Amino acid sequence: MNNIVKREKTKLGKMEMQLLAYAQLRKKEIIFSGEVAIALDISAVQEWKLLNRMATSGVIIRLKRGAYLVPSRLPVGGRWTVSGYYILSKLMEVMEGQYQISGPNAFNFYGFDDQIPSRIYVYNTKIFGEKEIGGTDFVFVKTDAKRMGSTKSLKTPDDIDTVMVSKTRALVDAVYDWPRFNTLPRAYGWIAETLQKEPEITGNLIDDTLQYSNKGTTKRIGYLLARLGISNDLLSELKRVISSSKSLIPWIPGLAAKGSVNKEWGLIVNGSILH
Repeated sequence: MNNIVKREKTKLGKMEMQLLAYAQLRKKEIIFSGEVAIALDISAVQEWKLLNRMATSGVIIRLKRGAYLVPSRLPVGGRWTVSGYYILSKLMEVMEGQYQISGPNAFNFYGFDDQIPSRIYVYNTKIFGEKEIGGTDFVFVKTDAKRMGSTKSLKTPDDIDTVMVSKTRALVDAVYDWPRFNTLPRAYGWIAETLQKEPEITGNLIDDTLQYSNKGTTKRIGYLLARLGISNDLLSELKRVISSSKSLIPWIPGLAAKGSVNKEWGLIVNGSILH
């Protein structure tokens, strides 16, 4: 097996080279604890030390406990640098979970916000929290499977297939998840500008609001669409969803709840339509 991997500019030992050769020979991108010990005929303790040593030095990437991402060929200099989107796709493959990229990544991708995010924000059905994997920082938002959807397959510049939310779903997320992304009232402007340029996606925005939001989000988006002149016929389903809700919420969260009351949408209009 040692002939498959060349020792160029590395200080990898015999077992490291054998592990890489094993993975390459079988065209394995992911290896698991247990199989390495069997393949290399070593003890569980030796296997753990080997995998830990290689992950620490950056030759392989620890996706989660017991699962490691392995390069198809020896990285230049011995340390492996790989796209965060590739890491994400393989992590979700191991976790057997659904995922979709949203938040600041989607806002930048669709041109709503020119700030380039330093982390990848991921709605998914398996894990929650901030994690650093293979040199990429992730924010995982664990979400019910019912809120997964309205996505598009995206080919990244480095030729990685990933899952991005649709444009209208990104707008809904900006209103729904405003505390996490700090996107209100900015998101109202994004919606208004987008629908002015692409009025044909209004129905998609309404559908995504009905499918993936809550009553508070429905009230805010419904009121905004009414102010933008969207017909009552299109807004009728949004109104039906909030008809049983008698509570009032502020149009702009974080500002004092002082202003006119809009009973139709259950809002305290505490600011102008757009900021």
